[in-house]
Amino acid sequence: MEPNLDPDSSDEVYDGANKLAFPGLVDAHMHTGIYNPLDQDAIIESRAAAMGGVTSSLNYMRTGGYYLNKGGPYKDFMPEVFSLSENNFFVDYAYHLAPMDQTHIKEIPSLIEDFGVTSFKIFMFYGGHGLHGASSSQHEFLMINEDEKYDIAHFEFVMRGIEKAIGMYPDKKDDISLSLHCETAEIMAAYTKMVQADDSLSGLKAYSASRPPHSEGLAIFMPLT
Repeated sequence: MEPNLDPDSSDEVYDGANKLAFPGLVDAHMHTGIYNPLDQDAIIESRAAAMGGVTSSLNYMRTGGYYLNKGGPYKDFMPEVFSLSENNFFVDYAYHLAPMDQTHIKEIPSLIEDFGVTSFKIFMFYGGHGLHGASSSQHEFLMINEDEKYDIAHFEFVMRGIEKAIGMYPDKKDDISLSLHCETAEIMAAYTKMVQADDSLSGLKAYSASRPPHSEGLAIFMPLT
């Protein structure tokens, strides 16, 4: 790249008027390390990303089952994440985190200030149905204390925690964000049972039928009220 390039010296010319030019694409949500060890998966996934033109990746991370398969506070968790990541990514990378319990919510300011993490996420279906199956397995899968619940009330407290952090760091208000994976756990659980009882559905059709549009619609509505 340089100013005043002579188009006659190029084999092919693209009109870039009123367009933005990026050196590479940004993948704003990857699951590096979910099914393979993080240090190995970082190499595999980021190399594939770079080959496809993705030069920056924002990677979802949380405590609990999969990923590092451990619970506890992020102040102990993130140093290991960064250590396993170092020199293993072929692209620029960062992490956005899911606050899984009250300790994590209290850690939001230190995650911003000490670890440079400004992006956070809520998966709304973990509370009653999801990767861990029945809600009775929630504590084991998420590795949270018995007196904790990953439910709608928890989502509210996460949002309040993010709002508080924005007030604490006004210079970072445009960087601090919270994204929501919007599905309603109870609807997913009920429709999954219906699909499992229907022998005519399999594969992607079964997956789609177990997640009707109103499950997402209701989940979107809840944080807006």
